[in-house]
Amino acid sequence: MKDTAKHQGLRNQLATVLKAKGITDKNVLKAIKKIPRHLFIDSSFESHAYQDKAFPIAADQTISQPYTVAFQSQTLEIKSGDKVLEIGTGSGYQTAVLLELNAEVYSIERQHELFRITGNLLPKLGYNPKKFIFGDGYKGLPEQAPFDKIIVTAGAPFVPKPLLSQLKVGGMLLIPVGDNTQIMTLFIRKSGKEFEKHELGDFAFVPMLEEKN
Repeated sequence: MKDTAKHQGLRNQLATVLKAKGITDKNVLKAIKKIPRHLFIDSSFESHAYQDKAFPIAADQTISQPYTVAFQSQTLEIKSGDKVLEIGTGSGYQTAVLLELNAEVYSIERQHELFRITGNLLPKLGYNPKKFIFGDGYKGLPEQAPFDKIIVTAGAPFVPKPLLSQLKVGGMLLIPVGDNTQIMTLFIRKSGKEFEKHELGDFAFVPMLEEKN
């Protein structure tokens, strides 16, 4: 669990790369500079941890590309104290970014292996979501709703209705929708029944799976 000056230097370089790609939110860049991404991936990939690339993790999943994590975090305009539901904890890297932005994070992971690994790792690094749940992200977390923001970190073939219904009025849902490549889609809840939809370009994610594994 070492984090060295060299790692810090590589994180600073990564933040510079992300800035050049259009990440302007100072708090997001600060989080990227602070979080030891190399500790969230298999040690065999450690030397590549601060490249702007996705990498395999346990349970045939991936740790998202840093640009994607930063883009989703910036798009949701996370404010201190925001109640955020994260669908697909994965490695926990996105979770750590949300926590660095002072969000109150509720995170759901459906792969048991990842739930176990990430559940051990996050507290060791000082990251404590409000709730970390082993469950089906398609159902959201009705008992904790409504949420200010909902972030989905896996490709969904359709937009799960429970997630839309669990947003506060004025809240935002950011979800990659599609089968092979996904369109990053932002929904803003305007009223009880009305949502504004924005399509924000193509991304590639691992598929969002129903039920628990």
